[in-house]
Amino acid sequence: MTELQRGLHHSHTVTVTNAYSPSHLAPTVVLSTPSMIGFMERAATLAVQDALGHRTTVGTHVNVSHEAAARDGETVTFEATLTAIDGRRLEFDVMARVGDRVIGRGSHQRTIIDREGFGRDRIRPS
Repeated sequence: MTELQRGLHHSHTVTVTNAYSPSHLAPTVVLSTPSMIGFMERAATLAVQDALGHRTTVGTHVNVSHEAAARDGETVTFEATLTAIDGRRLEFDVMARVGDRVIGRGSHQRTIIDREGFGRDRIRPS
């Protein structure tokens, strides 16, 4: 198991398809902002998951800009680097790029949770 420490990093690539494009722009196919954010969150999750054992993380804050379009068929690289650890709160720098062209960047926070007990103490019957 990896040790939880600043600098942990993950990157993965996704090819832009209609599945990741906003329907209101059809027939143009571009990466939507919600898809971009979701893939950034995935990179952050995977950057630290090996260091967490039975625990995992949930997203708590996203602060990103969507700076350029990624078009149909382009390959987007999503990256996340753990920059701060404050108890259970983790902060990441996140980026999305097509080659050397940055299409999105910002920061993302996640909180470490225990999978088994998550949500049980907060869900109340109506």
